[in-house]
Amino acid sequence: MSKLMFVFGTRPEFIKLYPVIMEARRRSHDVVVVNTGQHREMLDQLLDEMGMAADFNLKIMTQQQTLADILARTLSPLDQVVAQVKPDHLFVHGDTSTTLAGSLIALYRQVPLSHVEAGLRTFNKYSPYPEEMNRQLTGVLTDYHFTPTEVTRGNLEREGKDPSRIFVVGNSAIDMLRYTVRDDYTHPVLDEVGDRKLVLITVHRRENISELGQMFSAINDVAERYAETHRLVYPIHMNPVVRRAADEYLTSSNIRVIEPLGTTDFHNILSRSHLVMTDSGGIQEEAPSLGKPVLVLRDTTERPEGVAAGTLRLVGTGREDIVREAARLLDDPEEYQRMATIANPYGDGTTSQQIMDVMDKVIADAG
Repeated sequence: MSKLMFVFGTRPEFIKLYPVIMEARRRSHDVVVVNTGQHREMLDQLLDEMGMAADFNLKIMTQQQTLADILARTLSPLDQVVAQVKPDHLFVHGDTSTTLAGSLIALYRQVPLSHVEAGLRTFNKYSPYPEEMNRQLTGVLTDYHFTPTEVTRGNLEREGKDPSRIFVVGNSAIDMLRYTVRDDYTHPVLDEVGDRKLVLITVHRRENISELGQMFSAINDVAERYAETHRLVYPIHMNPVVRRAADEYLTSSNIRVIEPLGTTDFHNILSRSHLVMTDSGGIQEEAPSLGKPVLVLRDTTERPEGVAAGTLRLVGTGREDIVREAARLLDDPEEYQRMATIANPYGDGTTSQQIMDVMDKVIADAG
């Protein structure tokens, strides 16, 4: 069997590569796992949670590192690992600085590159930033594009990518839910919510930092307006700027701000939520598969399929807009039910098997 290297450095990357890694191992491939350490505490916690140890941990993270720091501190150590291991194939995911670094090293070492979750685009250089250009640049270097939907396939084809190297496989985030969501799950936060309905909040994106006052004020308004029937829960991001803004604007006693959750905890609380308000990317894919409407607190999204299907509603970052759209769902059961029952456009939970079916054929054809 071939030697397959998987490179990641953040929690979202690992969440979506984990099912692919497990499927590769199930098929007896020689799997090498590389963690750049772009994120530290949350990613290490997740690796422990899933019982997986990286074969190499580059531990690049430093305090207040810049985007240039991340890329510079990743390239040389990763190059040394790839030179030592000599993988037959290298996998990256998504759109992080680790993704771009892994793609460059695959080029430099002439290792075939697979990009999982390829083809997402806003075509706005600075939104999301720097992710949009990370994934566009990675796309130029990729040999095999594993893309979630026909829309993302179209993006790649319009950019001139070889159609025979593009594979629509859905999103592996849906696969991950099979490993995490449990019927018998309990948590003190759920006990605290009690009979009220849970509104789950996540806010952290870099391009939204200047809008945090508006966004948190809107969330505070929603918390006050629905205090008798709903309870808002916000697993707060580690970013100190986000935390300071939350302290200033989230004044309602109906908002429960908690420390970041592990993936199993988050997925299970997500599965028991009523509504999700988020600027995250991955949650836009996960929540609809659990029947949860999503208000996307961003001006653009690289997941237009969800907006077109109706599982996502792009509401921006303005205070009045956020409150209005939340009220629209919380006040109208028919509108809520319509959105909650739309089929998820991001796949059926078989993405990792489809990826490895392609890889097995590629390997067999290579002889």
